[in-house]
Amino acid sequence: MIGLGILKGMAVTARNFVGSYFEKDRLITVQYPEERSPLPENYRNFPFLIYDTDDPEAGLRCVACKICEKECPPQCIYITKSEDKKPDYMGKPQFYPAVFDIDISVCMSCQICVEVCPFEAIKMDKVYELSRRERFDALLFRKGELSKSNTYYHSICPTEAADVDAKLAEAAEAAAKKKAAAAAAASASPASPPASSPSTSAPGSTSAPGAAPPAPAPPSEPA
Repeated sequence: MIGLGILKGMAVTARNFVGSYFEKDRLITVQYPEERSPLPENYRNFPFLIYDTDDPEAGLRCVACKICEKECPPQCIYITKSEDKKPDYMGKPQFYPAVFDIDISVCMSCQICVEVCPFEAIKMDKVYELSRRERFDALLFRKGELSKSNTYYHSICPTEAADVDAKLAEAAEAAAKKKAAAAAAASASPASPPASSPSTSAPGSTSAPGAAPPAPAPPSEPA
């Protein structure tokens, strides 16, 4: 029938138009800030630092390796490495960032810092209400403002956070097995034998070390 396709297209348009007033999934206007559209899990805005346990200082995963600072395209990450070490949440002495700042006014939300971090210490946040009256110092986020708990990370990215925790647990288990195997090998190795004392026999003697030298031959009588 001629024009059937046009009628079907108009029916779809009419259904979407009417549904935009009644169906919640099709509503275009949101009464912000009273109502907020849910953000997808893969949404990214600006980076933040993750710490484990309840201590944002001792539990901070970052060890100030400065890889993210070097790889950042707009160069908006500023890190100062500590001169001393302190135990992390696993009790292992680690360096830590004495200073970790991110200039949010320059950050381009590219997520490269997240991709290159070998310690799963930096992730992308979903907070977008960051307007300030000043452009510069007010948007320079310090370590205290950037540090957020692993529980918060699970609340905004549950699937990704679970995968990261499983990966870290697997790495910790492999390291523990390797350490235990090295300790077992060291305890099972026999002690080295003592060095033998140097021979005290006279030059040209054929006696064994520690044995009496052979008696000298009697002199021959003259003919």
